[in-house]
Amino acid sequence: MSANLPDVTSSANALTAAPLKWVGMEGIAVPIQVPLASHVTAYVSAKTDIFVSLDKSDAKGIHMSRLFIKLNDILGVELLSGASLTRLLNELIASQEGLSQCAKISVDFELTLHKKALLSNEFGYQSYPISIAKQQVNEKMLTVLSLTIPYSSTCPCSSALSQQAVSDAISERFTDDTIVKSELTQWITSQHGAVATPHSQRSYAYIKLTIDGEELPNLPQLIAELEAVIGTPVQTAVKREDEQAFAKLNAQNLMFCEDAARRLKHAFEIKKDVLDYWFKVEHQESLHAHNAVAIDFKGASVSEQ
Repeated sequence: MSANLPDVTSSANALTAAPLKWVGMEGIAVPIQVPLASHVTAYVSAKTDIFVSLDKSDAKGIHMSRLFIKLNDILGVELLSGASLTRLLNELIASQEGLSQCAKISVDFELTLHKKALLSNEFGYQSYPISIAKQQVNEKMLTVLSLTIPYSSTCPCSSALSQQAVSDAISERFTDDTIVKSELTQWITSQHGAVATPHSQRSYAYIKLTIDGEELPNLPQLIAELEAVIGTPVQTAVKREDEQAFAKLNAQNLMFCEDAARRLKHAFEIKKDVLDYWFKVEHQESLHAHNAVAIDFKGASVSEQ
């Protein structure tokens, strides 16, 4: 019956002949399978954008429904990987029967990972926004991985000023040259000893990496590596010992936004599978009503997207 239905895309010509860079669809819902570890897979809901070029100038349009079907047939069934994305791009181009030479896709989802507390046996779950974009242009492949890492940052200036305030208070409270240890510790842990505390804030690293080669990085492993580089990842379930350990981590990792940015920059420079990078670190200040931000990038391919 479908053979008798009109096909305007194939039978009609464009009113104004001109090629178009990208034509497709945005925000398509599709379930995907994300590899976590050996034989461990997470099933998540994703939003996808798929496009092909319209290179034939007089063509009325692309065969849009074919893109949708190819997306479901490949990404909706197979494990998310560099190979499955490459196969999908090739199938998108082939489905247009000569109308297109280029294709691109982006897959946006949140990956929820199990996270153990720092010291206790508690645990919780942390979600990380992920985007994987891949495109084939002039038979060249480009893969860009985007992710967001939340962390805590304690201001070094505020810490130094707080320490100075505590030191001044101790000098004022204990006037003798010799201080009894028990009296000092009792005073420090009392309400009077809470003279000043440094300000901390929830912070974010927004990252885009151009990946070398066909394989995608293992996402949980990459997230863990970047959290270790920064040093103060946000926590999920905590008991008192976990919160104290977290406070110590912050004291050991006092950071301006410049410090966090340089840590990440060094990590990206030495990663062999990263061809290019762009990132922004954002410290959402508790002292100010504005954010402290640092941005850096290696080349143009990521930063200009």
